[in-house]
Amino acid sequence: MKRILYIAICAALAPTCEAQALGGLAQVTIIDRDSGVALSPHYYQGEYWVAGRPGARYAVDIRNRLGERLLAVTSVDGVNVLSGATAAWDQAGYVFSPGEQYRITGWRKSDTEVAAFTFTESPNSYAERTGRPANVGVIGVAVFRERQPPVVYSPPVIGGTPLRQEAPRADESAPMAPGESGAKAPMAGDSSAAAGALAQNSPSMPAQPLSSVPLIPAPAPKLGTGHGVREYSYVSHTEFLRMQTQPNEVIRIRYDSLDNLLAMGVIKRPRRWTPTANPFPDSPEPQYVPDPPG
Repeated sequence: MKRILYIAICAALAPTCEAQALGGLAQVTIIDRDSGVALSPHYYQGEYWVAGRPGARYAVDIRNRLGERLLAVTSVDGVNVLSGATAAWDQAGYVFSPGEQYRITGWRKSDTEVAAFTFTESPNSYAERTGRPANVGVIGVAVFRERQPPVVYSPPVIGGTPLRQEAPRADESAPMAPGESGAKAPMAGDSSAAAGALAQNSPSMPAQPLSSVPLIPAPAPKLGTGHGVREYSYVSHTEFLRMQTQPNEVIRIRYDSLDNLLAMGVIKRPRRWTPTANPFPDSPEPQYVPDPPG
């Protein structure tokens, strides 16, 4: 059975700094909505981290870099932001038109409302409050390209009669159509080919949580994402046929408070600044006209 996917049809967006974005097919940036600042990613032990401010609202800003539609299945703390289900690749997501950019600002509650993403202590996060604390502190975007319809060749017509095409000889193999593989493609009525249908996982690669790396000990409660106030956010529905069952790209961003990232060594502490340092210590200070007495 076909499932409906969400698509954002309009968004007034402030430009984001591409230097803070991660990803190839799609670029992902985490935005502090209260300050309007794009959070800088810090690379540490194979992962990217951003520092969130406790209590601040934030958004996941996604921009499609291709000239074709993309599907972005998005999760926060291991939870699908549209359905609230434990996240998996084969679930519904946001569909982006070519070059489109959109800010996901909260947990989708309806076609017109979201509950704002807020940085909060882990025990108050939506994931932990619903009994799923294992993946608190990670944001994931699984990007899928769209399967394009096959190209239909029409023979040229001369004098009202189509030109006859010669059949290939027995010793010649017909070339495959672009994108076709040796395996039999699913039929149009097959659930695996339906737009937005649940993709069947390969037995050799079962679906896994977006974060399976053990968490690094932190000196204070780590940050999670809370279920904030309701906000207006309109979406409509569309269909999307995935090019393949596994994502073409997975973007993963971990987050925590600045204090915790400093303590874990993700962000290096700046050296102590000496405000009285003089670049010419042996040179006399310039003399100016002194004030009069009294």
